Amino acid sequence: MNRPKFYIYLPIVFALILILGIFIGNTFQLHNNFGTLNIDSKNKFSKIDEILRYVNDEYVDTIKADQLVDKTIVAMLQNLDPHSAYISADELASTNEPLQGNFEGVGIEFNIVDDTIRVVASIPGGPAESVGVQAGDKLIKVEGKKVAGIKITNKQVMENLKGKGGTKVKVSIMRKGKPNLIDFTITRGKIPIYSVDVAYMVNSKTGYIKISRFAATTFDEYKTAFEKLQLQRMQQLIIDLRGNGGGYLNTAVDLADEFLSDGKEIVYTQGKARNRKDYKATKKGEFENGKLIILIDDGSASASEILSGALQDNDRATIVGRRSFGKGLVQEQSEFSDGSAIRLTIARYYTPTGRCIQKPYTDNLEAYYDEEYKRFTSGELESADSIKISDSLKFKTPAGKIVYGGGGITPDVFVSLDTSGRSHYLSEVAFNGLINDFAFDYADKERQKLKAFKTIQNFNKSFVITPDVFEAFIVYAEKNKIPRNEKQINTSQEIIKTQLKALIARNIWNSEGYYPVIQSQDNILKKAIQLMK
Repeated sequence: MNRPKFYIYLPIVFALILILGIFIGNTFQLHNNFGTLNIDSKNKFSKIDEILRYVNDEYVDTIKADQLVDKTIVAMLQNLDPHSAYISADELASTNEPLQGNFEGVGIEFNIVDDTIRVVASIPGGPAESVGVQAGDKLIKVEGKKVAGIKITNKQVMENLKGKGGTKVKVSIMRKGKPNLIDFTITRGKIPIYSVDVAYMVNSKTGYIKISRFAATTFDEYKTAFEKLQLQRMQQLIIDLRGNGGGYLNTAVDLADEFLSDGKEIVYTQGKARNRKDYKATKKGEFENGKLIILIDDGSASASEILSGALQDNDRATIVGRRSFGKGLVQEQSEFSDGSAIRLTIARYYTPTGRCIQKPYTDNLEAYYDEEYKRFTSGELESADSIKISDSLKFKTPAGKIVYGGGGITPDVFVSLDTSGRSHYLSEVAFNGLINDFAFDYADKERQKLKAFKTIQNFNKSFVITPDVFEAFIVYAEKNKIPRNEKQINTSQEIIKTQLKALIARNIWNSEGYYPVIQSQDNILKKAIQLMK
């Protein structure tokens, strides 16, 4: 039987009707449901409460209300700016620890090597040191449970050893030369977290202080380090803020006050709901006249930029290195009764010349943090001419020097990224932690011989990575699945040897051993020392 031609279109018509029916049904369903929500049109914030309640009551699956609220707050703050944030109760303590300057635990620095927890150092004055735990010891058991050979993580180690002050933890360690495990019962206590990594004289006149963060204890740590260098007849000073992501504004202000004369502007803050607040130097500065250099890089942010900007704008210090991160926003932390907190941006800070160094964040979070990678690909890390700054963001210091805002602190003396000696082989052995692991093993085996040097100065002058030791490292890397590549090894040989020597020194003298050795590869520090002359 012949059917009319329109029959061939019926399946399409039926499909369109079905789609239209689904759309209309969903639309009416949404309208009807939202029509029952009790939303006060005059109160913008009641909508959030009603939606959260509605989702909690009616969502197809069971949900945890606390997690829903947390995720809502996180999403809301992330859309404001890159630095406003919500911190859960579980995360708050560990987030605050580095800035408070202490935590409660047993007090050891450790590495996990060959699936074994190895003590790098017992923190001086800490609970572990007081009972006799030593560098080189291997933790085999904690509270009778085996912690070696079980693929333990750094996080799990911390969970086992950290705890409330006054509580006890039993550990069993293996020590070289001892046939049996040694048991220690350690009473947990306050463990200092130092923010001044090292302070030493780089030559007869020049002191060097490296600050890793601006914590509650940083100013006192700095004063101790400064006095130590003064006793060694320091006349000029280098402060290293590379990789320092910031911290407390007041700490940066206190440090700036050490170098600026009475009444000098350090920084000011201002926001929509916050009136301008000025921070100025007082009469207490102890190093207001000596030659001063500040080292920065793209990891220097926030409080690091406040200190750098204050000294640059007042023509007090020479800034050396590469452009800093560019964080010019001030956060205020408010805590909730459940132990969680929010850090909300409440103002911008401005350097003495009036520049805000906050870099743009209008696109999205990913683009904001990817800007550091763009600096690398654009060639900025190799040439100061690649730094793109608008003429409208130029400012003048009292001495007439041009400084820039709108995206970090631009150094007075630019030092390009040194790519010589780099190779894929170097990246592989470093990324896999093999340089560090080999250095730890070597220091552990040769501890008594290395201690015979007595001082880091003697070690640095006399100790060398011999061809036999270097070959042993290459073989060690081969055993760890990094194949030998003679051409690349020759290219990176000096870097690897220096890093091995520095890390061996660290395992004997901690940071005081590491930095004087690695200094020979540090072009930014070498430039600063040259400028001091």
